[in-house]
Amino acid sequence: MSTPERGSSYFVKSTEKSLAVLLAFSASAPRLSVTEVAEATGITRAAARRFVLTLVDLGYLTTDGSTFELTPRVLDFGAGFLAGLDLPKVAHPHLEQLAHSLDESATLSVLDRDEAVYIARVAAPRLHSVTVNVGRRLPAWATSMGRVLIAALPDDARSDLLGRVTVTPFTDHTIATAAQLTEEIERVRRQGWSLVSQELDDGLRGLAVPVRRGPHTLAALNISLHASQLRGTSVETGLVPRLHDTAAAIAADYGGRS
Repeated sequence: MSTPERGSSYFVKSTEKSLAVLLAFSASAPRLSVTEVAEATGITRAAARRFVLTLVDLGYLTTDGSTFELTPRVLDFGAGFLAGLDLPKVAHPHLEQLAHSLDESATLSVLDRDEAVYIARVAAPRLHSVTVNVGRRLPAWATSMGRVLIAALPDDARSDLLGRVTVTPFTDHTIATAAQLTEEIERVRRQGWSLVSQELDDGLRGLAVPVRRGPHTLAALNISLHASQLRGTSVETGLVPRLHDTAAAIAADYGGRS
């Protein structure tokens, strides 16, 4: 996962410390004293005491006077995210149909800072023994789904992300410069799809389109293509329309047809 920009002018240390205090509690450590919180978070005991007492007042911790534990109110933090997890469930049958019809792996990804994160995936039938875990992260700039997601960002956010990227030569085919990457992202934005050929792994190509609901891009839909299997297949006329149709079906089932 990308590192927070702690040196930025907007970065609020107290927010970071509050979240660190909450994350100190776990299944193996459900109850902690002030001293244990301080040790787990690397803050002073005096600061730890202020944070836990504030969180008690806010209802996120409860105390018996000497130890503290989480309350159910902490579930509020994940409620919005969990509500959005219907998307992978809705997408799965469409990914399954696409993977079986093309005999290629189909993936749904979202953007998390500078990385594309798998939120749903169905492996190609011929690769039934291969497992790629949901949650896998890849550098967004070097993948087809990542480039689709970057291209969908507002202008300022897209410029900021591309300004942070360090172009790394994963293979001999990887885009060589930041200027070339910016040009490629603009091309993806215009055409509405991305094909990345052997830039992250030799012999592997990725094709992706956005999953849109109205003006919003919900995710990127991707299929993996081995270079040898592309012979005689038109990407633009044979595969891109099929991915767009699947993406439209996912968006329709997720948000309702307009």
